[in-house]
Amino acid sequence: MRVNLGKIFLGADSVKLALLLSGLVAVIIAITILLAPEAFYAGAGIEVVGDATLVNELKAPAGVLLAAGLLMLAGIFRADLAKVSLVTASVVYVSYGFARLSSMALDGLPDGALIGAASIELFIGIACLLVLPCAQDNYPQHESTRRSQ
Repeated sequence: MRVNLGKIFLGADSVKLALLLSGLVAVIIAITILLAPEAFYAGAGIEVVGDATLVNELKAPAGVLLAAGLLMLAGIFRADLAKVSLVTASVVYVSYGFARLSSMALDGLPDGALIGAASIELFIGIACLLVLPCAQDNYPQHESTRRSQ
């Protein structure tokens, strides 16, 4: 008896699971940065207390991360958003992961928490890329476009 792992791991449930994981992680991190940046960054040995400029600079991308996370979660409930949600998740997480890796290569190794973050970001981003073909394509070409091709 042969088991097709592709059917087990690459179905509609996998799309929802990837979007749930990626969306929740993004939203939780973003909200934590927006509401408690000192506590969030202290976990990685980064001191932000008393530096309003630094806190402001860190909160700005947290707003983008929150919006991206909400879009990722929306793909769970709206099939027509599943592909764009997975692409968003892939871009966000893979770009964070590769940016961290390039920083490690150029600047040296950071706190272990940030090395772990890079691993998790790359895992989530690659997982979203792998399930992307399973997302329902709800944007078929219009008849007029198909005839001209």
